[in-house]
Amino acid sequence: MNEANRVGVIRDINGPIVTIELPGVRSGEQVKIGELGLFGEVISLRGQEAVVQTYESTDGVRPGEPAIGIGWPLSVELGPGLMGGIFDGVQRPLSKIALESGDYIRRGISIPALDRSKQWEFERTAGLEAGAKISPGTVLGTVQETQTILHRILVPPGVEGELEEIAPSGDYDIESTIARVRDAKGNDHRLSMYQRWPVRKPRPYLRRDDGIAPLITGQRVIDSFFPQLKGGKGAVPGPFGAGKTVVQQQIARWSNADIVIYVGCGERGNELVDVLETFPQLDDPYTGRKLMERTLLVANTSNMPVVAREASVYVGMTMAEYYRDMGYDVVMLADSTSRWAEALREVSGRLGQMPVEEGYPAYLASRLAAIYERAGRVETYNAGSGSVTLIGAVSPPGGDFSEPVTSHTKDIIETFWALSKELADARHYPSIDWVTSFSGHVHTAAQWWHTEVDPNWEQRRAAALALLARDAELSRIVNLVGPEALSDAQRWELEGASLIKEGVLQQSALDDIDTFCSPVKQFALLDLAIGIYRSGESLIQLGVPVTELQNLPLLAKMRRIKSMYSSDQLDQIQAFRKEVEKTMEGIRIEYAKHEGETEVE
Repeated sequence: MNEANRVGVIRDINGPIVTIELPGVRSGEQVKIGELGLFGEVISLRGQEAVVQTYESTDGVRPGEPAIGIGWPLSVELGPGLMGGIFDGVQRPLSKIALESGDYIRRGISIPALDRSKQWEFERTAGLEAGAKISPGTVLGTVQETQTILHRILVPPGVEGELEEIAPSGDYDIESTIARVRDAKGNDHRLSMYQRWPVRKPRPYLRRDDGIAPLITGQRVIDSFFPQLKGGKGAVPGPFGAGKTVVQQQIARWSNADIVIYVGCGERGNELVDVLETFPQLDDPYTGRKLMERTLLVANTSNMPVVAREASVYVGMTMAEYYRDMGYDVVMLADSTSRWAEALREVSGRLGQMPVEEGYPAYLASRLAAIYERAGRVETYNAGSGSVTLIGAVSPPGGDFSEPVTSHTKDIIETFWALSKELADARHYPSIDWVTSFSGHVHTAAQWWHTEVDPNWEQRRAAALALLARDAELSRIVNLVGPEALSDAQRWELEGASLIKEGVLQQSALDDIDTFCSPVKQFALLDLAIGIYRSGESLIQLGVPVTELQNLPLLAKMRRIKSMYSSDQLDQIQAFRKEVEKTMEGIRIEYAKHEGETEVE
């Protein structure tokens, strides 16, 4: 049925929820609402009437205005031209909207996500000729999308048969037909360099695999203490001001993923403006080129339509799956899933659905799980392995981790980086609390660390966490009765934990040297802190007063060395290690000599 025959009428309007009467409309179909042509999505059918959630404000729209069926569900365009782009929650290109509409998005504006006029240099796959058998995922050719990303033009899911024709290498726009495939039923499929995909439907793959390598973020508290595997699911919960956005931005800037997709979902506009202004200026630490050459941004701020906010996470995930299908490792950052859940709550309330925990709909947990389960490492149809790592920020009101979004997320994910208001107030950043955080990937990550860095990584990590746990116990005693109640050995335990907290866990995103820390430097700092503690522990057993050890200048240097030498200056850190060993050995010899003289007397 063509669009002209599928014109209906608006019956009722309740905020972003519009009831229409439209012949032949289907659940999930996109429609255009009113004279303004606002886009919306059918979410339920009631006899001859359909309930539509619109992606824009319905102010000024009246019952009786037309409603037009588009013919497909909320979908995204997938093809060359996505990388480096900045889109809103329903994949409209914000840079082009700004040229046409100014600083504010005009309602009803519709601009394709991908540029129809741009020519791309298509390089046909060698040896692929007419008559070849074609299946989903077959690589028809490649396009150098950016200097960093080689875009593989894939046969879309659902297309299989005999290749009748394929275009020679050359320059084409994304709508040009580059291949024709005849399926077993005799139907012809014309393939171009782009495809549409409904955002709420996961893209298919051959088989799900287990993660094998950690996502290296350059952040010590994450990589060394609570690692995340490529293809894993993680969450960054924390109260207002604890630094969730900075943690996610650091991961976006420094992670060793091939592609980064940052979804600003309902966050404050000034924070997203900072991202949009900063990212294009950043250099990629792995390629030396601009970071935006492998980055894609979806921006849907808190003042943008609430329904588009709900759609933005699906839009970002679908684009992540598309690049995963090419064999890339993609990291997607959603900031924040709490704002996304609030959009669900608002829409469900307008629909009159029964609220449950704190007003959220009963399907909150299942919707969260459905999004997170789209992450993972998979075997694609023809490009080998690819992965999507999903890391969602959670903003529990008042820092209450028992609230529904945080508690349901905690049941789903494998890595939990809990941010602490107390640590943030003490200017300890990243404010990831080592007591309540956890990672289910430690043993798998250990295999990588043991092979690539040092076989003692897991042992040093366990020793540091044990010392931090002991520090929490002793700190409670100090708060009750004061430090005088502790023995020298216990006071040295507090000092050792302090070295780990200040010399290893603390890391400034604004420090040019310390903003990124390579795995080798991470282990060197951790090993150094543990080594100093153990050397001091043995000296205290010899009778050395703890105050003498606490006054050693090397302790202050240990706290500063992370910012003194970059990841390329490991020789300087090793030189400091020898200085530490020499100093500790000197104290040991002195006290051993003193003990010997005492025995002679």
